[in-house]
Amino acid sequence: MKKILFTVVLSISLALASSGQVDPNKNIDEGKIEGNTYTSNEIGWKMEIPTGWAVVEKEKTKENNEKGLKALQETMDAEVDYSGLKNLISIQKDLFNIFQSTSEPFKVEYEGEWEENSAALKEIIYLTYLDQGIKADSSATTTEVIDGLEFQKYSFTIYSPNGKFILSQIMYSRLINGFDFGVNINYNNDKYRDELLMAFRNSKFKKD
Repeated sequence: MKKILFTVVLSISLALASSGQVDPNKNIDEGKIEGNTYTSNEIGWKMEIPTGWAVVEKEKTKENNEKGLKALQETMDAEVDYSGLKNLISIQKDLFNIFQSTSEPFKVEYEGEWEENSAALKEIIYLTYLDQGIKADSSATTTEVIDGLEFQKYSFTIYSPNGKFILSQIMYSRLINGFDFGVNINYNNDKYRDELLMAFRNSKFKKD
């Protein structure tokens, strides 16, 4: 299987956001933050960071990735190579309300390969939650157009083992400029969901 875009485990291992970070650019692998605007040159993406949301510390993001990688490998019973993964902008309001974006090189070797990989990722995410004792409901995969680009979109609702609602996730993905680009939005209330969705839906993408 091709390298899998890793946007999975913020509901398995949640971390607190950075506070008082002098230079938020130290917390991203690619792109630049100027004022309240994040820009990725590789993706050709620009997004305004909503007021009151803090950039997540890079070490916290790395810690989450490593714990999530372990959970994925347990589910797949195989090694997962995510050495090419880049953490783009990740912002957080609190423990359960988080926006995370990533990119990973993806070379298409046959028609429909990326779509197959994306469908496999959704199934693996669902199985990983079950393996971790987390109850989850998933939506059908749909599409949404943002600044003229069509993204695949699906969502999960996460519950504790006793059935109590924890949070919801919305995941967007698209192949852009040879990169598997993904956005993961975690939320537990409509207000923060709407703030994050508005920020992403107002994104601007450079067209070749």
